[in-house]
Amino acid sequence: MTPASPSTRRLALLLAGLAMFGPFSIDTIFPAFLLLGQRMQVDQVAVQQTISVYLLFYGLMGLAHGPLSDAFGRKRVIIGGLVLFIGASVGCALSTDMTTLLVFRALQGMTAGVGMIVGRAVIRDLYHGADAQRLMSQVSMIFGVAPAIAPIIGGWILLGGGDWPLIFWFLVLFGLVLLLATGKWLPETHPPEARTPLSMRELLRSYLHMGSNPRLLRLAAAGALSFSGIFLYISSAPVFVMQHLKLGEGDFAWLFIPTIGGMTMGSFLSGRMAGRVVAPRQVAIGFGLCAVSALLNLGYVLSVPQIELPWAVLPIFLGGVGMALIFPILALAVLDMYPHQRGLASSMQMFIQLMTSTLVAGVVSPLLSASPVHLALGYAGFFAVGASLWYWERHRERRRERLAPGQ
Repeated sequence: MTPASPSTRRLALLLAGLAMFGPFSIDTIFPAFLLLGQRMQVDQVAVQQTISVYLLFYGLMGLAHGPLSDAFGRKRVIIGGLVLFIGASVGCALSTDMTTLLVFRALQGMTAGVGMIVGRAVIRDLYHGADAQRLMSQVSMIFGVAPAIAPIIGGWILLGGGDWPLIFWFLVLFGLVLLLATGKWLPETHPPEARTPLSMRELLRSYLHMGSNPRLLRLAAAGALSFSGIFLYISSAPVFVMQHLKLGEGDFAWLFIPTIGGMTMGSFLSGRMAGRVVAPRQVAIGFGLCAVSALLNLGYVLSVPQIELPWAVLPIFLGGVGMALIFPILALAVLDMYPHQRGLASSMQMFIQLMTSTLVAGVVSPLLSASPVHLALGYAGFFAVGASLWYWERHRERRRERLAPGQ
């Protein structure tokens, strides 16, 4: 039996905060890209690797966060991750060359996923069905603020006369606040009697089993690729904002507020739809909004010689709404496939999402970001493939339902 849950609102705020330090580590540094390249005497491709390296290790270590929490408890693993994240942020702030910075960015990535990955398992430990969807949507709605305000904070730090290391000192402070809040308010939702021993052989076997499960792969990839449409613009933000929109380093809000505003609205709507709209219907509505968004975006960039506000970002707002309707359903569907290994299933799902995001940031974004048309085509392509995987899974699910009575 799970322990009594604390105030749902307070738990949602805390879990959202724990999920925030991942995107904060990515987005806060965006306004400092040009300055960082000048200080380190490297080009922008090298600076972009501060994102790719972070995401790579975020995804790789994400495979361990869930199983560790299954074996040692949710709260203990989250606190350990926070302590290491704070130390890594201090190392980033004190770095004097790109190699050292990349090493500490890798350590940041290894620890930053613990809040989001283990937090999902906490939600599923405490709640079921529509209640779990509501809380997941509340967390997503609050968490959605992070990518919007992170580059704004980074811009304020620079505009206030600060240098790029102050951005990492801000992350140190944010990590300390989360550490204190976790120690005081996060309950342990995975008691000792429910824990599974940590065995590398069993862990590898479980991951191989999950990694060969076609249904899990389709669901996880559908969610990851759908998010990649939005993340393509997030990871291309320095080029999109400062070159295509011809704005300054303090103007990232023009992209991030509409983008994350759409995700926040979608999360709110998802919470309202929980228990009222069946899950497949909600996902279909979400993909429909993504399709409209992609068509509007592509139509706009093809029809003008120079993209301008607000038309360049309004379609992305609509895509954010659609993506946020899709995400909670797919995330919970993966967790429900493995009720006794929710932490491990959450890690597997996050690994697939982060490896996809790593490719987007390190390969796709540099290839497509030079042209608004190419960005729009990539945006539409990610949504199209994600939707295809989802409808493929729905087709197979209906087929299984038809065959079941005759078996």
